[in-house]
Amino acid sequence: MIDKKGSLLEKIESPDDLKKLQLEQLPEVCKDLRSFIIDELSINPGHFGASLGVVELTVALHYVYNAPYDQIIWDVGHQAYGHKILTGRKEVFNTNRKFKGISGFPKREESIYDAFGVGHASTSISAALGMAVASKLKNETDRKVIAVIGDGAMTGGMAFEALNNAGENNSDILVILNDNNMAIDPNVGGINRYLLNISKSETYNRFKKDVWEGLGKLDGFGKKARKILQKNQHALKNLILKENNIFEALDFRYFGPIDGHDIIYLTEVLNDLKNLPGPKLLHIITQKGKGFKLAEINQTKYHAPGVFDKETGEIFSCDCPIDKAPKFQNVFGETLVELAELNEKIVGITPAMPTGCSMNLLFAKMPNRAFDVGIAEQHAVTFSAGLATQGMVPFCNIYSTFMQRAYDQVVHDVAIQKLPVIFCLDRGGLVGEDGPTHHGVFDIAYMRSIPNMIVSAPMDEIELRNLMYTAQLPENKMPFSIRYPRGCGIKPNWKKPFEKIEIGKGRKLTDGKDVALLSIGKAGIFAKRAVKSLEHKDVSAAHYDLRFVKPIDKEMLTEVFENYKYIVTIEDGVIQGGFGSAVLEFMAQNNFSATIKLLGIPDKFIEHGTLDDLYKECGIDVKGITMAVLNLLGKTESNLQKTLHPHL
Repeated sequence: MIDKKGSLLEKIESPDDLKKLQLEQLPEVCKDLRSFIIDELSINPGHFGASLGVVELTVALHYVYNAPYDQIIWDVGHQAYGHKILTGRKEVFNTNRKFKGISGFPKREESIYDAFGVGHASTSISAALGMAVASKLKNETDRKVIAVIGDGAMTGGMAFEALNNAGENNSDILVILNDNNMAIDPNVGGINRYLLNISKSETYNRFKKDVWEGLGKLDGFGKKARKILQKNQHALKNLILKENNIFEALDFRYFGPIDGHDIIYLTEVLNDLKNLPGPKLLHIITQKGKGFKLAEINQTKYHAPGVFDKETGEIFSCDCPIDKAPKFQNVFGETLVELAELNEKIVGITPAMPTGCSMNLLFAKMPNRAFDVGIAEQHAVTFSAGLATQGMVPFCNIYSTFMQRAYDQVVHDVAIQKLPVIFCLDRGGLVGEDGPTHHGVFDIAYMRSIPNMIVSAPMDEIELRNLMYTAQLPENKMPFSIRYPRGCGIKPNWKKPFEKIEIGKGRKLTDGKDVALLSIGKAGIFAKRAVKSLEHKDVSAAHYDLRFVKPIDKEMLTEVFENYKYIVTIEDGVIQGGFGSAVLEFMAQNNFSATIKLLGIPDKFIEHGTLDDLYKECGIDVKGITMAVLNLLGKTESNLQKTLHPHL
């Protein structure tokens, strides 16, 4: 832990303070900043490894460039903690990712230093290009625009679309490729191998070694020449490898790779590039988790480790207790392996999240039937479609928020052709501290609008297991969407024999006479508890778990509308176009009449915080549901007191 009062970091409130320091003091600033991040994240969890890996780059950027006039865009944003600390948010960094605190990602409304809001991968170069073109149109020729993108995000097609456009337009931008061979899991694919080949080129390294040793044999001139060679080794590599360089082919001037942890040299290189016109790409080699040994060794585990002991590295697990229900993602992973053992046509597809979605279990058991396609959701969907045309049974697992990126492929390549791709949408609903860029609240609405699509959401682990089983049965000939939440479930003994669920059929969980609660997915857990809460307030509530939004259970809804005057729908997705909207559509189409209250995510982006905070804010926790029912029935708290205690 650093002595904050005596540290250089303590004196830095903005990049202007950083610029007052001597170049030779920057290594100490980096040491202080790295210690600060370790101290804070050991007790206030966040994205750990990525920010440690770019400490030197962060300091160098803010030392060389004139932010916020010069604009720095951080792709994804996992690596931007050091940036936040150096730009006036050091004192409030303990609120990072907390309810009403600062965001875990760069956010324009939070700081003038956050040039562009991020959260999803591969967006930085496109945004930087737009800013650079705007600066040119406004005649701001001295303004610099820098995009910092990791090699993981570089596997996304959008990054290459932007590189292609920027090179053709000869735009004045600097792309810094932070190459640590990692995203959350290790990177995959040809781009990853290409970058490794650049850094390990035998031609370059042999030539550099021969020249270096030769200069060492000279006296005074040799020492000077060595210094010149060291400073310009990126130009040397550029010369030797230019004919095979993909970035040069896209009309970018390529520099690197260089050591991203050598703060002095990195600063000198950035100064050299600062006034060089046109599109440039600086390739730096870094180590994710740099400065914390266990994070260097196990980079996936320490990507976002939760609370940990900064001395020993021990992680205080936030996993579900052994005697409690497992995480939904683990239910998915284990069930997928079971099903794959029963059905040899099953394959698994994930866009760069094998550990996050627990498909790593299938990779370990059947590596030839599991595919990590990189950060490429569009490709993942159409790749799955191709598999389906040949009789395979693809389970395409994509986080709900990332599926937004592949909507056209779902429509054009899957649904129109009625291909039985099984979409498992992990992190459906509110996800907590990652905030609006990561909440998976739109999938019910956007999936139910697509013809030929089956849309389902299990309330618990057993339902998830059985929906997966049902989806892969040979009689299913349609695309099938299964969305489930982040975190732990409610059923410790979830591994039951598989049971087929009739598609489009819900289940009645509780009888009641005063009001009907209709729920979908995880929201059913809150509704079930609200039924008990309402009992204590002398309200008899029926509870229906619909299970399917499409096809919706018309028989069950007919029963509800024929027997209940008051109805409440509950979902952890957006209200507009969601499950409640489907119920209203059914009512209108069948000329039913009832007093209905829709509970769900309102028409706004929900910020970050704990799930309990966010459920409460949206009114879909047990208390919120209870109060909504009481208000619907006209039973205020004061009226209830008189009913339950007439002597008062």
